[in-house]
Amino acid sequence: MHDAKQLVRTQVWNALDAADAVHNDTAHGRIPDFRGSEEAAAGLAQLDDWKNAQVIKAVPDKAQLPVRARALSEGKLLYMAVPKLATPKPFYLLDPAVLDVPPYEAATSRVAAVTAPTVEVDALQPLDIVVLGSVAVNRDGARIGKGAGYSDLEFALLTEAGLIRQDTLVVTTVHSLQVIDAPIPVTDHDVKVDLVVTPEEIIECTAPHRPGGILWDHLDPAKIASIPALRVRANRR
Repeated sequence: MHDAKQLVRTQVWNALDAADAVHNDTAHGRIPDFRGSEEAAAGLAQLDDWKNAQVIKAVPDKAQLPVRARALSEGKLLYMAVPKLATPKPFYLLDPAVLDVPPYEAATSRVAAVTAPTVEVDALQPLDIVVLGSVAVNRDGARIGKGAGYSDLEFALLTEAGLIRQDTLVVTTVHSLQVIDAPIPVTDHDVKVDLVVTPEEIIECTAPHRPGGILWDHLDPAKIASIPALRVRANRR
């Protein structure tokens, strides 16, 4: 499974590099900071689900910075994960009502890390939209991140806490070269998205899937020990 996912990552990273489709020297090893991310964010913002949303959870990757900035500029409450969920309060809270810097600056991971308060999982408000970063995604909604697995863990934590509902929209913004036709290997803990948004189109996925919570038998003790919020949940079991 790991080797199959890594092969897909490598193929997509190579395609992006060959097309000069990212802002970095290379797409390899990261969620690609793709050219056209502003247009993808603008496309997402045209949806009624976005217009009606009040609370957004988004990844901290550069590719999704335009989405985060737009959320704040439109007055939406925004949550963003602390890197590796490494603190007891693992989410930054960005409240547009109290920002003292412009939305685009506030939405950067660098500025959020020094200006935004952090909150525990149980202090979050229920989420209207979850925005994920991806290396690759297909039209079934299966996606692959860069391999660390933190997006899926965040999703499981928030689901178990009752913050992700059946009507919470799960989306990813990507370059069109990141949308592949081939099957993507997934496990029960992998999150599939409801929508894929590229600079050119919005794709409604045919087989979205979301886990019902934390699948403890998929986690090794070292991973649980490294994430305080997981340790808390484990102790409650």
